[in-house]
Amino acid sequence: MSNDNLYQKSYFNRLPELGDLAPEAFKAFVEFDQKAVAPGKLPAKLKEIIAIAVAHTTGCPYCIEVHVNNARKQEVTREEMSESIFVAAALKAGSAAAHGVNALNAYESTTEDLYKKSYFNKIKEFADLSGEAFQSFMDFDKKAMKAGVLSAKEKELIAVAVAHTTGCPYCIDIHTNGAKEQGASKEEVAESIFVATALKAGSALAHSVNALNAYDTE
Repeated sequence: MSNDNLYQKSYFNRLPELGDLAPEAFKAFVEFDQKAVAPGKLPAKLKEIIAIAVAHTTGCPYCIEVHVNNARKQEVTREEMSESIFVAAALKAGSAAAHGVNALNAYESTTEDLYKKSYFNKIKEFADLSGEAFQSFMDFDKKAMKAGVLSAKEKELIAVAVAHTTGCPYCIDIHTNGAKEQGASKEEVAESIFVATALKAGSALAHSVNALNAYDTE
């Protein structure tokens, strides 16, 4: 096999080959994935909206294709989809900004501890160090998280899922508390986390079709 195009929709059709190559693990993942996105405390529609956001965070084109199509079947609108994508964008950028407090600590060489909740207070220093960019980001983040066609609660649950995808402890803390303040239950938060877990693992699995193509390349 020889093809210069690394991504094509048709490549995803090779995914069942993994069921032959690693049957037990493949079956276990499929069962987990189905349970993670099945309706529970959160409806299937919201889970697909969360999945779209996470798929944009992992950057998996196959996952985007699959979950946008699933979302359409759940009657997700273009506006709802777009708002979820911008929550993902704000959280992915926000993870980088939040970790800026670690950079300030490293630059100053003032602490042995890499993560403390209190360190996040240092983010205000960026208002003086890089004022215009910092204020522009804060404005974008505020608008992305503002209730629109998606409620503030829904956006916070999306943010919780994306924060677990980026692995930002500050973001997890902020948006879990944000979801709680918006009335989300612990069960709803947990379900959003498992959608993120399924999508993050699913991104790795989906890219296996690229590995199969690479292995078969002459």
